[in-house]
Amino acid sequence: MWSNKSVAPFLLTDFLGSETIHHWISIPFFLIYLSILFGNGTLLFLIQNDHSLHEPMYYFLAMLAGTDLGMTLTTMPTVLGVLMLDQRKIAQAAYFTQSYFIHTLAIVESGVLLAMAYDRFIAIRTPLRYNSILTNSRIMKVGIGVLLRGFVSIVPPILPLYWFPYCHSHVLSHAFCLHQDVMKLACADITFNHVYPVILVALTFFLDALIILFSYILILKTVMVFQIASWTSRFKALNTCGSHICVILMFYAPAFFSFFAHRFGSKTIPHHIHILVANLYVVVPPMLNPIIYGVKTKQIQDRVILLFTPISTCW
Repeated sequence: MWSNKSVAPFLLTDFLGSETIHHWISIPFFLIYLSILFGNGTLLFLIQNDHSLHEPMYYFLAMLAGTDLGMTLTTMPTVLGVLMLDQRKIAQAAYFTQSYFIHTLAIVESGVLLAMAYDRFIAIRTPLRYNSILTNSRIMKVGIGVLLRGFVSIVPPILPLYWFPYCHSHVLSHAFCLHQDVMKLACADITFNHVYPVILVALTFFLDALIILFSYILILKTVMVFQIASWTSRFKALNTCGSHICVILMFYAPAFFSFFAHRFGSKTIPHHIHILVANLYVVVPPMLNPIIYGVKTKQIQDRVILLFTPISTCW
């Protein structure tokens, strides 16, 4: 077992070279975090309290909102601490723990998006069997499976970080904790930490994305060729998938870019691009997901309007 030669705290950074305007940069970040908390919190409140939204599609949407809230509450303290208070020091154990939750929740979100694609596949391919296939107990099992996959699969690469010796610079590249950022500082054999994440990403993110793509090919085939004849019906069926497709693109595009950039483009891609994409990855999907579903889902629209419309009293 490795001995930790240095227990000195790590130093977080964000937008290196712009430290003099960090307090200005913190303003939009603070507003974005507030909007994430408000938007996803509102979704969860509506789905929990409105019985008309107690359907499989909205249960999966609640899982997505909960995951986004978890990601926000995990990253927000260190990001705002660096930008607003210049609090760059973070204890090693705290860093590794935050890293564990960030990567876990990313895998959980990928699993939730896969489950949502399956929901749309069943709704369009076999609408008459929709409620008999996606029962409450089955949805609960899917949710537990998605959580277990994320929380268990991240343990192997994170656990060794607690015992690695860190004798290189303790200055990190981001204002939140990433495994690929800290493992480069270890003075130990990190072959496993290089190889395992590649396999894990292939078996989670890439496999999930391929299955989602295949499911939408089958959905498109169903809508355009087989069971749905009129153009009005086709448009209505595809429109139910539109919000999910937007969410998928927002999640996987920066995720794949960040993965490939860290693995193969660390020397060719400018550092500020790494920082920008990493920040977009943790704030843009959680911020826009509730907006997209609020705009494109009429039931959510109606409930939001009803929730925030003052009740008129007749005298």
